[in-house]
Amino acid sequence: MNFQNRSTEEDVNINLTPLIDVVFLLLIFFMVSTTFDTTAQLKIKLPEASTTQAPETAQQINLMIDGKGSFFVNSRELTNNRSATLKAALERSLSNGMTAVVIQSDAASPVQSLVTAMDVVGQLGFSQVSIATTRPIE
Repeated sequence: MNFQNRSTEEDVNINLTPLIDVVFLLLIFFMVSTTFDTTAQLKIKLPEASTTQAPETAQQINLMIDGKGSFFVNSRELTNNRSATLKAALERSLSNGMTAVVIQSDAASPVQSLVTAMDVVGQLGFSQVSIATTRPIE
């Protein structure tokens, strides 16, 4: 057998350009498809605006805020608008086994009243909180 001796060796090159392109495309895909959620301390479950209304359960607290910013817990007006008074009224309802809160705020009520109500509800650790809305008339 006669083997020929190769005196010239071919340079073996690996082209990295397609690999780098694929890595960059994957990086862009994951950057675009990733969502960054900021979790709030108070979890609010917003109701869906549909034609059917969810049935009210006896285990929910109705927290209403009128146009002047006065609080009503289960249709009973509180003596003042302080957060300590609202907290005491909600704690009484919490001791009765009620775990859901529905906040019904008048459109003309001060924003501070709604923020105070949401803050107190969050401090007490209610598991289900929803804000009642109405459908706009078209």
